[in-house]
Amino acid sequence: EAPSPSTTPPLAQPSVLGAQQRAMEGQDASPLLYVNGKRYVMPAGKAEVTLLAYLRGLGLSGTKQGCGEGGCGACTVMISHYDLATRAVVHRAVNACLCPLYACEGMHVITVEGLGTKRGGLHPVQKAIAVAHGSQCGFCTPGFVMSMYSLLRSKAEKPTEEEIEEALGGNLCRCTGYRPILAGFNTFARDAPDAAYSNETIDGHANGNGHAANSNGHVANGNGHATNGDGHATNGD
Repeated sequence: EAPSPSTTPPLAQPSVLGAQQRAMEGQDASPLLYVNGKRYVMPAGKAEVTLLAYLRGLGLSGTKQGCGEGGCGACTVMISHYDLATRAVVHRAVNACLCPLYACEGMHVITVEGLGTKRGGLHPVQKAIAVAHGSQCGFCTPGFVMSMYSLLRSKAEKPTEEEIEEALGGNLCRCTGYRPILAGFNTFARDAPDAAYSNETIDGHANGNGHAANSNGHVANGNGHATNGDGHATNGD
């Protein structure tokens, strides 16, 4: 199964009824939105406002303003809503810079702050990209994290490496060349070694000297050479 997002706030039950329906039933007709487990009443007269602008107005600056055209993925958040047809909660990644605020009525938005923080503890997805050194300037990192998290929440089992690459197709990084990002996130893949999946990458813990174990369980030392079982460094050949 996909890893449990243990540090994520409990998913607020998305509103099944729209504002007009609630008014007809004598309920409060104010349009509602849930952000990171908190309930908000949508402001009136803000049809031109995007979800990105609203979130940043709440002080949630982890959702970045990048290209503003849905091309870089820096503004990615996860939106959850109740699907009446399937009678299930649907999770999907969206570009907040293109999403109108009012299109999110009754839905639950999770931002990178809702996953975890340094003070409150990081989510396994955040730990994975950190341990793999997948962040340099850091501007794109929240978007990558949210795309990966959305993929895990939307699946009942571990994704394949191909599915992970597809999910990250809308996120751009100008620093890392993508290799360390994929290296961190591929530990969530269906065919990932169990050691990498459950230990260093997920827990965010390296061994005593601060170096993470590689896929065969051996530890890379400071000069990049792997140590074998008796502690002697092995070179490239």
